[in-house]
Amino acid sequence: MKNIFLVGLPSSGKSTLGKRLARELGYRFVDTDKLIIREEGRSISDIFRDNGEPYFRLVESRVLHTIKQGESLVVATGGGMPCFHDNMSYIKQMGLSVFLDVSPEVILERMHHHRADDRPLNRLDDPGLLENLRQKYTDRRPFYIQADIHVSGNADTATVLEKIGHHL
Repeated sequence: MKNIFLVGLPSSGKSTLGKRLARELGYRFVDTDKLIIREEGRSISDIFRDNGEPYFRLVESRVLHTIKQGESLVVATGGGMPCFHDNMSYIKQMGLSVFLDVSPEVILERMHHHRADDRPLNRLDDPGLLENLRQKYTDRRPFYIQADIHVSGNADTATVLEKIGHHL
């Protein structure tokens, strides 16, 4: 069975939707950020603080490359993962990619609602956070739109299952 990779900005719903999809499909759910934390033995924030973003992106790519074709996984990727080290090409080789397209305004609302303050590149106390999210959306969208399937961020599990059904 094909792996399914969910791509999009942080707080676009990759983990929430990914868990539901995995349950419905009888797949295993994997969050690449959790794999990185396990491999490194420290938080994403600590990795950024101690070693910087370039090091994090290398670890992120290394973790991605441990995923092989046909493992029946639903993978929630980190928001920037598709944009570095030709990771989007690897994602497309290893399975079906789905872009969860959510506006920066909705992302900001979700971050505040869930108190998602563990993201080193998106601090809730940053007065420029919305502008930062808008810029990330603009910069990352060319990578995200390479995904096999494009869905609105408010799509429910049934809608996404219907869209991916033809590809599995």
